[in-house]
Amino acid sequence: MKKSQLTGDGSRCDKVLKAIGDYWTLSIIGSLGQGERRFCEIERAVAGINPVTLTARLKKMEQIGLIERKTESEKKIPVIYALTSEGLELLPITESIQRFAEGFTSSKKK
Repeated sequence: MKKSQLTGDGSRCDKVLKAIGDYWTLSIIGSLGQGERRFCEIERAVAGINPVTLTARLKKMEQIGLIERKTESEKKIPVIYALTSEGLELLPITESIQRFAEGFTSSKKK
């Protein structure tokens, strides 16, 4: 990885790292990795997140292109959230972090 990609200069890499480093973001990605979801479905899947925080994280993830927000029609149907192709590329990374965390906490208990 080039040094300039992680220098805090506002590059795309810095923005993505900042976004996925926010508390709850990886859990949201994991939830959306199982398919499209409405807001309330994400909220239920990510136990403990409050609606204000979830809204903020979803907006940030949409701004940097990790998720897309869509409505199915002109009617007042709930908004659907889904991972973009870039967001889908993060799934193996989130799974690796999960495995690391499980192993890390297991080794600390010994």
